[in-house]
Amino acid sequence: MLMPAPDQATIARRRDIATDLRRIVPSEAVIEGETGRRVYESDGLTAYRQPPLLAVLPETTDQVAAILRYCFRHRIKVVPRGAGTSLSGGALPLADGVLLGMAKFNHIREIDLANRCVVAEPGVTNLSISNAVSDAGFFYAPDPSSQIACTIGGNVAENSGGVHCLKYGLTTNNVLGIELVTIEGDIVRLGAKGLDSGGYDLLGVVTGSEGLLGVVTEVTVRILPKPAAARAMLVGFPASEHAGSCVAAIIAAGIIPGGMEMMDKAAINAAEDFVAAGYPRDAGALLIIELDGPPAEIAHLLERVESIARANGADSVRVSSNEAERLLFWAGRKAAFPAVGRISPDYYCVDGTIPRKKLSLVLTRMNELSATIGLRVANVFHAGDGNLHPLILYDANKPGELERAEQLGAEILRLCVAVGGVLTGEHGVGVEKRDLMTTMFSDADLNQQMRLKCAFDAEGLLNPGKVFPQLRRCAELGRLHVHHGETPFPELERF
Repeated sequence: MLMPAPDQATIARRRDIATDLRRIVPSEAVIEGETGRRVYESDGLTAYRQPPLLAVLPETTDQVAAILRYCFRHRIKVVPRGAGTSLSGGALPLADGVLLGMAKFNHIREIDLANRCVVAEPGVTNLSISNAVSDAGFFYAPDPSSQIACTIGGNVAENSGGVHCLKYGLTTNNVLGIELVTIEGDIVRLGAKGLDSGGYDLLGVVTGSEGLLGVVTEVTVRILPKPAAARAMLVGFPASEHAGSCVAAIIAAGIIPGGMEMMDKAAINAAEDFVAAGYPRDAGALLIIELDGPPAEIAHLLERVESIARANGADSVRVSSNEAERLLFWAGRKAAFPAVGRISPDYYCVDGTIPRKKLSLVLTRMNELSATIGLRVANVFHAGDGNLHPLILYDANKPGELERAEQLGAEILRLCVAVGGVLTGEHGVGVEKRDLMTTMFSDADLNQQMRLKCAFDAEGLLNPGKVFPQLRRCAELGRLHVHHGETPFPELERF
C-alpha cells in the first residue's frame, strides 16, 4: 500500500530538518526517503502503522543531546525507539515527528564483577548481558521471552519482566543507575553502582515511563550469581482452572519458584509442534515450574510442589533429569508466541496482571468472553506473578475480525482491573491501552501523572499521544517544573 502523497509544506519541513540534523550526525544516519522510513512505521503492535516524518540514528550521548536540544528549540516531536519489539505501540511514530532510533548504542561499556553490575548502552540486547557474564558465573535476571532481540533500553522504558521475575524481580528491581538526556538536551545521571542513592526516587520514576520523560543513553544493571543448580517440572492438568488453583496454592505454601509459567491446550500443542519439548499433548493446561538453589533444597521442594499439584488435580508430572532437558522445557515456552503463529494468521497479545488467587476466576471468565465474541484464545503467561498474556487469534483479512480482537482484548483488561489487577504487567500502555486508562485511574490520578510528565517535558514533545487518553496543557494542571542547575540531579519544584 502506498503512502498518501505528502503536501509541499511537509516535504519542505522534512528537508529542512534533515539538513539541520546532518550537521549533528553523519549524513547516512538521517533517513528521510520513503522506503527507509517504512522500516520504522510500527513496532510489535503491527495493527497500527505510521511512517515518521524522518528518522535519525545517533551513536553518542552528545549527539542525542544535540538532537533533543534542536527538537526542543524548534518544537519538534520526538519518538524514541529501541529494537521495536514493543507490543503496545510505544514506539509508534508520528507523521509530524522525528523518530530517534537508539540501535547504534549497542556496546557493553563495563563489566564490574566486584560490584556485581554491568554498564551497558540501551541498544544492547537483554540476552547479551547474561552471555557477557556467564563465564564468570553470573546472569542478568529479567528475561522477557523476546530477550534475544529486545534491548535493555526498551526494558527500562516498559519495566519488562520475564520468566524469572517471580523470584528475582522486574527491571525496576535490577537497574541501579541510568544516564538520561532530557528534551532540553541536558544529560543527567540517576542512581549509581550502589544499591540505593539519596534524594527522590527518580530512577524508579523513569523506569517504566515509556519514553515520556527522557531518552536513556546508558544503563547500569545488577547481575546475580548463577544458582548452584536448577530443575524444571512439567505439570499437566485437565483444565486451566486447576492449574490456576495450583499456582495460588504453591505461593501460599511459602514456595517461590525461580519461574512458574502456564500454557493452555492450544499453546501446548503449538509449542510442541514447533520445538518438540516433550509437553503432554493431552493436558488441558501445563505449568512449567523451575526450582533453583542448593541441590538438597531443590529435591525437598520438588516433592512439596508435586504434592500440592496432585492435590489440585494434576494428572502428570515430569521433572528434568539434566540441564539439556531443563533448557528444552523452557525452549518450548520461549518459542510459544511464534509457535502460535502457525495456528492462526494473526494474533493479538494482551498484557494484564491480576492477583494470583483470582487466576481460576479470570481464566473461566476469559473462556466465556472468548465464546461470546467468537474468537479463540491461546494462553501463555507468567502464572507466578499473575501476569497474563492471552493471545487472541484472528485473521486480519476477514472484515471486522481485528475490531473484534481489540474488543475482546479490552474486555479482558477491564476484567483484570475489576478483580483488583492492573492494565499492564510489562508491555506498557502505549497507544494500545491508552483509552482504557480511565477504567483504572480517576481524573485526579491522571492529572497528577501528567504533572510529572510536565516536570520533565513541559511542551509535551517526547512520545506524545502515548499513555494518556487526554494530555492536558501543563498550565492547566498547576505544573511541576524542572530547574537544571549545577547538581547532577534535577530539583523538582511545584508552583
